[in-house]
Amino acid sequence: MSDTNLFELSIAEAGRKLRDGSITSLALTEDALSRIAAIDPALDSFITVTAERARADATAADANFSKGIDNGPMQGVPYALKDIYDTAGIRSTCHSKLRLDNVPAADSVVETKFKAQGGVLLGKLATHEFALGGPSFDLPFPPARNPWNREHIPGGSSSGSGAAVAAGLVRMAMGSDTGGSIRGPAAYCGTVGLKPTYGLVSRRGVFPLSTTLDHCGPLSWTVEDSAIALQTIAGYDALDPASVDVPIPDYLDGLGQGVEGLRIGLPRHFFAKAQDVSPEVVAAIDRAAETLEKLGAVVDEITLPDYDLFNACGRIIMYTEAYAIHEQDYQKRPLDFGRLTYLRMTLGAFVTGADIQQAMRLRRELSRAVNLKLKNCDALITASALAPAPAFADIDPNSSPNWPVQTMPFNVTGNPAMSVPTGFSASGLPLSMQIVGRAFDESMVLRIGAALESATGLSARRPALARG
Repeated sequence: MSDTNLFELSIAEAGRKLRDGSITSLALTEDALSRIAAIDPALDSFITVTAERARADATAADANFSKGIDNGPMQGVPYALKDIYDTAGIRSTCHSKLRLDNVPAADSVVETKFKAQGGVLLGKLATHEFALGGPSFDLPFPPARNPWNREHIPGGSSSGSGAAVAAGLVRMAMGSDTGGSIRGPAAYCGTVGLKPTYGLVSRRGVFPLSTTLDHCGPLSWTVEDSAIALQTIAGYDALDPASVDVPIPDYLDGLGQGVEGLRIGLPRHFFAKAQDVSPEVVAAIDRAAETLEKLGAVVDEITLPDYDLFNACGRIIMYTEAYAIHEQDYQKRPLDFGRLTYLRMTLGAFVTGADIQQAMRLRRELSRAVNLKLKNCDALITASALAPAPAFADIDPNSSPNWPVQTMPFNVTGNPAMSVPTGFSASGLPLSMQIVGRAFDESMVLRIGAALESATGLSARRPALARG
């Protein structure tokens, strides 16, 4: 295998080759660094490339392999982090002027777990400012661009994570998801994006946006790679107040079991007649449902409460909590925020106690409605994004962007949800849907995603990118 296609190896494939000695971690790392240098100037997915750290990590991993030491599936495998994850001795900027000089003294829990396995940190990735305001051109770093067409957005707020994975700069990147910020970039960039159940992955050391809605999770090219990443990071953290102490299964166990006999709910009314929905998205989800039926699943149409109720509930909570987190800087350093961040946080300043109480009450009702459907279904499938990625030119710089995604419902309920590719638009941009499971049943979500991925072969299609 030549160095020019090392980037195409999945985590699982690279792991096998690392362990049989046919490749080295240093070779994978040098290939990734070379690819970043050649391609990323056109994509702006990285804020900080940690080349020296990456080479040291790779050298240490190779030394351990030579001694027969194996610390886990991420050993020797390059990865990257959204730039809201704390990294000891490496700046963590949140893509904001307010944190340009922030160098944490300690790692986030997620980074600690990757480091313990011997993963190779390539760097920190672009986001929207504080995972809220973007895409913006008035920040210290430019917004990331979509590798399928750089004139289009890669989604937000885990924009750099989606772009870097889609471009093959890294096999897996960590994102965060408060209203869809893992699944949105995955949908627009044609990757897998997994939002785990609320409380499954520690958020300690990750800059918060909305403490009752925030989730940490991976973006990757394959479902299997997301399962490997989740296996690495899932687990109880007594110092994260939201963390839940539940048994962690082997997430790889069910990936080959197929969907024979499973019952899957399809709330088609959610998206099929939504404002701004693309007929291509609807047709692609219908094809995916037909594929699952051909594989032996039963797909039944179901109804859920109106999407607008989920969206309003989640946004009231998100903006209120975001304002509470940033209130001091908002009052003392307002001009240091990007315009979109400031506008969005301003909404939270005007929410009343009665508003937030009503939102919390509605949240319980909406969660109950979703979980009642999941008593009779093994999982649900629905839209992630309602249309392909919009162009930067189509976004009004004078108003807060509101591109059509339908990811907020499962931040409100906390259920696991994963965006997976379903095809491509006539313009060549990715299409997607999300798979939603019962609380802490990521194994079922991954199982269904793996079956669909195997049947469609979409993970093999990658954007055409020039390399230096």
